Amino acid sequence: MTHATLPLHGRPCLVTGGGTGIGRGIASCLARAGADVVIGGRRQEVLEQTAAHIRAHGGACTTIAMDVADADSVASAFDALDQQLGLAGRLYLLVNNAGTGGPNACALDGPERWPEILSTNVDGVFHCSREALRRMPDGSRVVNISSVLGKFGVPGYTAYCASKHAVIGFTKALALEVAPRQITVNAVCPGWVDTEMAHAGIRGLAAAEGVSYEQAFAGAMGRVPLGRIMQPEEIGELVVYLASSAASGMTGQAISLCGGSTMG
Repeated sequence: MTHATLPLHGRPCLVTGGGTGIGRGIASCLARAGADVVIGGRRQEVLEQTAAHIRAHGGACTTIAMDVADADSVASAFDALDQQLGLAGRLYLLVNNAGTGGPNACALDGPERWPEILSTNVDGVFHCSREALRRMPDGSRVVNISSVLGKFGVPGYTAYCASKHAVIGFTKALALEVAPRQITVNAVCPGWVDTEMAHAGIRGLAAAEGVSYEQAFAGAMGRVPLGRIMQPEEIGELVVYLASSAASGMTGQAISLCGGSTMG
């Protein structure tokens, strides 16, 4: 396949939280599909490392510093991209991936983490979507990274579950708002993915249950019908599909990629 026939050849695609974990996997897959990738996040050094990795494998990648929880930071980042890349009127895909998590039990924990989790996971999606839609031509795409915890609850993760349920609701409503422009909006709902955030969660489970990390990991995988952890690139390949012409009729969906741990 030549560069010109790659499914996303030359299309500008922005991935928030693109420096690590799922975001890095998404950015790498988009680059392999020919996209002109922009990765945004708070840690410039991490972003540059991922961009260098993508370029070393023949992809195109630019970085931009932004804090998605801060509306002014997001607006400034998009304005900078307009100046640097001429993004206005050309942005094809926004992937709202930046997020944070961790335990936050409503009845037991203090309120400190609630605003942090909600501002990043929910406000961040709103801030970036608003700026992106002003720069998107008709027929563009938005993909929001939610979670299987946006479909069911887990004790001790009240704030995270609330935030990811909110992302799915936002996805469905925004899909209807922009449908007249043939812009599609979908959510991807990963289960356990091989990232530091997931492994930190499993370490937390181990501590709470008084077992080893290995035992907690085995227990978590035992609740996944396919019996394994997902890889970031698997999420990335689904995003590439949602950005492709094959998915032009799919909008307002919340698609689980979790090894079967939820089937709703």
